[in-house]
Amino acid sequence: MRTTVLFLSLVLSVTAVSAQTRGILPQDYYRMAFVGDVAVAPTGAYVAFVVTTVVEAKNARHRAIWLQRLERGRPAGAAFRFTDPTEESSSPTWSPDGTLLAFSSRRGDDRNAVWFARVTAPGGEAFHIPGVDGSPVWSPDGQWIAYAKAPDDEEESGSAPTGERGGNAREGWIAADAVSHTLDAKRFDGRVITSMRYKRDGTLTLLPDPSTREASQLFVVAAAGGEPVQLTTLPFSVGGVTWSPDGATIYFTGNPEQNNEYNRESTQEIYAIARAGGEPRALTTNPGSESDPAVSPDGRWLAYSYTAERGSQEEVHVVPLGADGGFAGAPRSLTADWDLIPGTPRWTTDGKALRWEAGIGGNVHLFEVPAGGGPVRQVTTGDRQVRGVSWSGDGRVVAYTATDAVTPAEVFVASSDARNETRVTSFNDGWLAETVRMPAERLTWRVADGTEIEGWVVKPVGFEPGKKYPMVLKVHGGPYGAYGNTFFQTFHVLSAAGMFVLYTNPRGSTGYGHAFQWATQGAWGEVDSEDYLGGVDAALATYPEIDGSRLGVSGGSYGGYMTNWLTATTDRFIAAATSRSITNWESWYGDSDAQGLTEYAFSGTPWEQRERYRRLSPISYVENVTAATLIIHSENDYRTPIGDGEQWFMALKKRQVPVEMVRYPRSSHGLSRIGEPWLLVDRLERIRTWLAHWLVEAPTATDTGSR
Repeated sequence: MRTTVLFLSLVLSVTAVSAQTRGILPQDYYRMAFVGDVAVAPTGAYVAFVVTTVVEAKNARHRAIWLQRLERGRPAGAAFRFTDPTEESSSPTWSPDGTLLAFSSRRGDDRNAVWFARVTAPGGEAFHIPGVDGSPVWSPDGQWIAYAKAPDDEEESGSAPTGERGGNAREGWIAADAVSHTLDAKRFDGRVITSMRYKRDGTLTLLPDPSTREASQLFVVAAAGGEPVQLTTLPFSVGGVTWSPDGATIYFTGNPEQNNEYNRESTQEIYAIARAGGEPRALTTNPGSESDPAVSPDGRWLAYSYTAERGSQEEVHVVPLGADGGFAGAPRSLTADWDLIPGTPRWTTDGKALRWEAGIGGNVHLFEVPAGGGPVRQVTTGDRQVRGVSWSGDGRVVAYTATDAVTPAEVFVASSDARNETRVTSFNDGWLAETVRMPAERLTWRVADGTEIEGWVVKPVGFEPGKKYPMVLKVHGGPYGAYGNTFFQTFHVLSAAGMFVLYTNPRGSTGYGHAFQWATQGAWGEVDSEDYLGGVDAALATYPEIDGSRLGVSGGSYGGYMTNWLTATTDRFIAAATSRSITNWESWYGDSDAQGLTEYAFSGTPWEQRERYRRLSPISYVENVTAATLIIHSENDYRTPIGDGEQWFMALKKRQVPVEMVRYPRSSHGLSRIGEPWLLVDRLERIRTWLAHWLVEAPTATDTGSR
């Protein structure tokens, strides 16, 4: 086995190091600031961005829009909060002339969450533009605003409770096509479900029947305000709205098979409609899905994302446009020979190239391709992840967030070629200066078929050569995701607790090419186990300080599945922390909101691929588990429902394997990212103390008690 270690070029200043006294703790989350939604004003005079802070006392988060004034593309003065600190604000969007900033904010009983504020004199309070009731998309000349929303149904929303529907408060609780009936609708407050789409992760209650919810439609209104005109009346929702440069045509996306619960194909299309009204025209047809339409500055070309079918390589296509706004030729791919996954394509301001963000190994960067075709070029560089790229109307100023393994995201500005970069914000510098963060050290190894696998190792805080330490293998979710050069508090919390941390990107991860991403099809766990265990062996060979008899494994979602799988199919680990995990693919299929995931990956349903579903389920091998296991699950997780965690707990408890189950109320699959702050921090502390107990400390009893 060949191993390679490369150190990240992350050098902390002498001043910062002298102030650092401890590693990162779970409660440091309350001091973190999260920066995103970057938007450069068309004039280049300002960059707007959203800062999310944690309000510990209220167990909540607060979002506010900040502005940084720019002069010649460089910061001028300090950034300042632009929106009301007592209100939640997000999604900044500039008017074409840069004088207005639109944003979303729910304020009191006001149903219209779209607000506008003047950035130039005379300024004043935020206001509504009459007729604008959805995220605004200005026409290039600034004269019109388009938006998508579901039409209001004033008559029904104000109606009194009648019949089985039970009134507006329980609208959609009983399917319109239900055959069964009740004797007394007032006595029944349950649900009658006929649609497969009755739940979605992130919602604390079941969804109303789809037939009771209108699809979002396209509206247009004069930018000065007025009566909005509904341009579409389609049986599916409108999205991806964009204008032609002359303001005569609006392009949008929609899925005509949206209401077909049995559709497994890629069927999203691009449409065009005149601003003045008329019938929308479908510009694309099946097979394949088209999305993210973007018109070139001269109006002659349309770029968009294209996927032929699930599992195929996503590409960026361009097609010429005719005088009527329709296609005037055959589309062609600009990325047919490029093996990564392009993000949303956007034209450079001169119309000569298209740019997008994409993952490449453990990094995320901005890429560019000539509009006429040619090689794809990487624009930004470094061991970091660059996201949310925005540029000014003349293209001279570019802004984005960037994060690396030891630093949370902050805002940067640069010239059009991403040179002359300047950091704009420093929201996290204060609390980071008090902490020691060990850098991530790159590690690679090869598996039996010659594939190179990439990972990173974080040493324990206070590391001493020659001293023995335990190690935790961290497994990412997905499986079509990736770890990399971005800030993960969990890794630093475990490092501060005295453990090595190994995190890897096995086959199935994104950022390493199409074949690599889909290499585990039909063999989840069976293929990537080799990659994880090879990484453990590579780390042991490279770092003699790792104690091979004190290994732990931890992960969430697919990472939870692999945590269960590895403890059930190997004896390498003595402790595990499994979050929002899958234990039994057959029961998961019936409980989850994401059946399509395994229908594709396992080539069918459980009754079509019964042997495969059972073979790839950790519960099939649970009798082999000896690792002390912490099970973490959210009670409102509809992506990986809590029943899987319960099955794992009961099996381990019956077998007298040390096990605890932590259930989080009011929480979804996203607990570790967007869950209630108190519960999120509690989760971090439970993972830390569980793994420290079994790997760092000497357990005095198999029963750790109730805490």
